[in-house]
Amino acid sequence: MTTRTVPTPTSIFEKSSPGRIACNIPVAETPSVDLNEAIGETRDSVPWPEIGELELVRHFTNLSQINYGIDTGFYPLGSCTMKYNPRINELTAGMKGFTKLHPMQPAETATGALKVIIAVEKFLKEITGFDEITQQPVAGAHGELTCLMMIKAYHDFRGEGEKRNVVLVPDSAHGTNPASAARCGYKVKTVHTDDEGNTDIEALKALLDDSVAAFMVTNPSTLGLFEPRIKQVCDMVHKAGGQVFCDGANMNAMVGVTRPGDHGFDCMHLNLHKTFSTPHGGGGPGCGAIGLMSHLEPFMPGPVVKQDEMGIPILDTERPMSIGRVSSFFGQFLMAVRALTYLSAYGRDGLPEIARHAVLNANYIKARLKDVLPAAHNRPCMHECILTAKQYKAGGVRALDISKRLIDKGYHPPTNYFPLIVPECMMIEPTETESKETLDAFCDAMIEICEEAVSNPELLTSAPTTQIVGRLNEAAAVKKLDVKWQPPREEATV
Repeated sequence: MTTRTVPTPTSIFEKSSPGRIACNIPVAETPSVDLNEAIGETRDSVPWPEIGELELVRHFTNLSQINYGIDTGFYPLGSCTMKYNPRINELTAGMKGFTKLHPMQPAETATGALKVIIAVEKFLKEITGFDEITQQPVAGAHGELTCLMMIKAYHDFRGEGEKRNVVLVPDSAHGTNPASAARCGYKVKTVHTDDEGNTDIEALKALLDDSVAAFMVTNPSTLGLFEPRIKQVCDMVHKAGGQVFCDGANMNAMVGVTRPGDHGFDCMHLNLHKTFSTPHGGGGPGCGAIGLMSHLEPFMPGPVVKQDEMGIPILDTERPMSIGRVSSFFGQFLMAVRALTYLSAYGRDGLPEIARHAVLNANYIKARLKDVLPAAHNRPCMHECILTAKQYKAGGVRALDISKRLIDKGYHPPTNYFPLIVPECMMIEPTETESKETLDAFCDAMIEICEEAVSNPELLTSAPTTQIVGRLNEAAAVKKLDVKWQPPREEATV
């Protein structure tokens, strides 16, 4: 076993020294209060760190330099589109005219903000081919749920709500798909994938009857493949009376090139915090905008931002068949500002380059790694490539070990073991923002690691060894969370 030599950072409590302070508190303009008298003595009962300003700044600066972020390195995470967010997005979102708005102020005093929402929706309608867009959902899964709620309302309106209680989901689907369907009260049935990585038409046909409310399809799929028979699939579901939802997490591969609304989909969620370069990760903020065809429009969450006959933005609240609000106010408004900045910067001519470069980069990685990590399906991939490390398993090395060793090489690991139907799966999405030099350096590291897997597998099974934290027991960490620092207990005296 390789010996770890990386020093563990000192905690701020260990640097604490009684009597040191990091700031001078200004004299209050209000009458002073004896805190000890008001809330009791806290200094002795709570372990407050006491540290000077210089050491405080150094402490947190050093911690920040340990972090891995998009500003410091490449994220090859598949199905996540962890790409660079242009700084101009943050500048526009930080303008006081946007940040100082109050969500409860009258709509007529915030027409500029409503115009931003309308402008983004106009862009997204053109890009997706859908009749309507709403940005109320605040995450991708939230958008999925909203689409299913509209589908449910649609079937209820047609008098078929009770009998249509099944949602079909591919076996390669994102985990949020069956979760969203179950949360909406539907039973979930699985549609298998054929040997080519497409929807198994015969399996789908066998499941289609008048109990089916919807089929949830990711296109391109989580296998990184475009479904060539998507129109046939949509026609089959429609003929059975169901609706077809598109999981838009992989829209990076289609922007400006092809439109889901033209494929036969009835509705779709979009991740503005992925495809359209608003921040992603860290729990938010997000935007799971949804697109829908006109037959679902009466059921949209309200209020809906529209323009009157004079072109003035208004809020349409008279929507008797609406499913109601799905979030407070109008969703994550500053995400719309960021997305509009990004969309405007690219424009009609530039947007297709997002998809073309995303697909080019993924196929480049697939080609460079084909001898050490073959693709799950031997056909051109879209924005991400799905590779398998099953050839190393007999030697005691798994995909997880390759990813852990990649940390030692200075890279964030790719997505592992998803989709579940690919053995020892590694899902790599380079996005369109990475250069050839970065991709080459990443591929060189992966090839070197795969050679080590054969010549010295212990390097992989003991990795990472160059970081502060080594191989974690992730299952135990989930079951027993430890997120609060506790002072060391004093040894009991005999």
